[in-house]
Amino acid sequence: MTDFLLELRSEEIPARMQAGARAELEKLFRREMDAAGVAVGNLTVWSTPRRLALIARDLPDATNAVSEEAKGPPVGAPDAAVEGFCRKNGLERASLETRDVKGRATYFAVIAKPGRAMVSLLADAIPAIVRDFAWPKSMRWGQASLSTESLRWVRPLSGIVALLGDEVVDCEIHGVTSGAVTLGHRFHHHGDITIGNANDYAVKLRAGHVIVDQEERAAIVRDGAARVAAEAGLALVEDEGLVIENAGLTEWPVPLLGRFDESYLDVPPEVIQLTARVNQKYFVCNSANGKLANAFVCTANVEAEDPAVVVEGNRKVLAARLSDARFFWEQDRKTSLREHAKKLERITFHEKLGTVADKVDRVAKLAAWLVSDARAPNGDHNLARQAAELSKSDLVTEMVGEFPELQGLMGGYYARAEGLPDAVADAIRDHYRPVGQDDAVPTAPLTVAVSLADKLDNLFSFFNIGILPTGSKDPFALRRAALGYLRLVQANGLELSLEQAAQAWGGLGHAKLGTQVAAFLSDRLAVQMKDQGMRHDHIAASRDWAGQVDARTDRIETRARALGIFLDTPDGANLLAGYKRAANILKKEDWHGVEGEIAQTGEEDPLALVDDPDMKAVVDAKMAERRATRMPYAPEPAEQDLIEALEAAEPRVEAAIRTEDFAGAMAALASLRAPIDAFFDQVTVNDTDEAKRRTRLELLARFRAAVHNVADFSKIEG
Repeated sequence: MTDFLLELRSEEIPARMQAGARAELEKLFRREMDAAGVAVGNLTVWSTPRRLALIARDLPDATNAVSEEAKGPPVGAPDAAVEGFCRKNGLERASLETRDVKGRATYFAVIAKPGRAMVSLLADAIPAIVRDFAWPKSMRWGQASLSTESLRWVRPLSGIVALLGDEVVDCEIHGVTSGAVTLGHRFHHHGDITIGNANDYAVKLRAGHVIVDQEERAAIVRDGAARVAAEAGLALVEDEGLVIENAGLTEWPVPLLGRFDESYLDVPPEVIQLTARVNQKYFVCNSANGKLANAFVCTANVEAEDPAVVVEGNRKVLAARLSDARFFWEQDRKTSLREHAKKLERITFHEKLGTVADKVDRVAKLAAWLVSDARAPNGDHNLARQAAELSKSDLVTEMVGEFPELQGLMGGYYARAEGLPDAVADAIRDHYRPVGQDDAVPTAPLTVAVSLADKLDNLFSFFNIGILPTGSKDPFALRRAALGYLRLVQANGLELSLEQAAQAWGGLGHAKLGTQVAAFLSDRLAVQMKDQGMRHDHIAASRDWAGQVDARTDRIETRARALGIFLDTPDGANLLAGYKRAANILKKEDWHGVEGEIAQTGEEDPLALVDDPDMKAVVDAKMAERRATRMPYAPEPAEQDLIEALEAAEPRVEAAIRTEDFAGAMAALASLRAPIDAFFDQVTVNDTDEAKRRTRLELLARFRAAVHNVADFSKIEG
């Protein structure tokens, strides 16, 4: 068993591509070994700006001999077909074997493949790995680049180290031949480094001022930056992404602290941090009071004799960037947000949805409705409209043009600098939130209203023109808008009907649009709740109410949680069993019951009964009248007990539903458990007396309807 080392050296590999390159190298190496039948254990894969390296431990000296079979034409096939099969497999006709396949004699080729030396296998595998390597962006170079068949690599490939034990694996790729020689640090080491085997690779490169392990370099950056900040009495603003990026930019990282002119601190701290991070890959620091300090930490790739020279060079570059940022900050404030907003008329939001200014008008209208008529949340509708009208103004500012990540945030700063109310500035700043699963959720009423309006406008607008997410495609981030909506509703305990919101957004004819968006949101809610451990069938049973998707996602969630708790009790489990039995009988008899008759004739809108007590009373009266005509005999004791239990439970269930006390509704249903069990034990539903049969089926339909008033138990499994 022998260790194998492969190093692919090139010009600088972008830091953002290195993690993917390590994964790609491991994947392709395993592919080549799997194809040869070689078992590979754990691999070590490293990257620096100038090299990718892989070490595979305990490879066998040779592969095992194998025998492969190929099925050919049946015996009696034309000679041309048999001869073609033989040529394909490199065999004579006399060496073919004959086997029975489904009662028909068929030719088989049995090809013995001898074992192969590992060094030979690797010599073929390395070029295949390099040739098939997938980079996000790659290039051709040199004279050979005139041909489209020439090698593509992230940057010009300049060296290959390939050692199996201490033996060089000979191969050649694009004019680069393998060997045992590599190079050290570009500035700290001159001359070749000869590698003996996989075990001394990292050691010899460290002596050449190259740390090949990216995790070790990241630790040096992380700990070193924190240390130099602490030595200056400051606290490093942690940024793990920046740690990884600096580790990918250096082979010998050296964190250094520098200072910039304190006058730049007049610029918003997020601007300074983003300027330092994006343009220069610098960390920033906070002072003891928690505010941004005029300090930065850069990561040098050299151990300088005079670090102050390196720091000064970095300070000058950062100062130029900060000067630009301060210019943007001062220029943008010369124009009010209201004036900036006029420029939104020149920016197309979507060809079918008008300009960004049109979107702002829709959002402002909806935000004002949310805080006044909907009262979800409560607030001042004039301030809500003002915040919404100015929410996108910073999109046309110089600062956001330079740093799109600051949209919203800069609008809040400009609003505050302009003297607008704090609530308006906060709403402008935070109206995109929550952006992701870990982002903070706004709770200030005005901010919640503008944020909800912005997300609902995206959903209503694109659904209204038939643009919906499909599969993995979601170009307008509607799933993200849905998740943001759900988190806002959940965190703020809002009760908001999407049908009413859609009508406030687009007019009275848009209730169905609200139902369509409600279905999409309930799908997102189901995913969210399943991730939290809720059963999918409990969610499905709570999602549909009165024949269609509930327009309030908060109600779906509350009902599903109460249902899950109820069905985990003996009463809940037994009631479900009774419901299933009743539902099966009714299905077999194709019996819809009084409620079904009313729904089928279109006398009332079933969903409207949920939120309209007066309409519910009208339907209840109709149902009672029809039931009264269907009791032509004296009921048996168990039958009478179920009737009385339903008469007692139905108003309790309805009262609990009206107040959205779903736990109370479940408790009312629990009172039906014993009567329905006794009914099935003591009463014959399909009696030979047709009047009794019809009346008892209607009683089961009434029981089913009482259960359905709470949730659709037909969707519950088990």
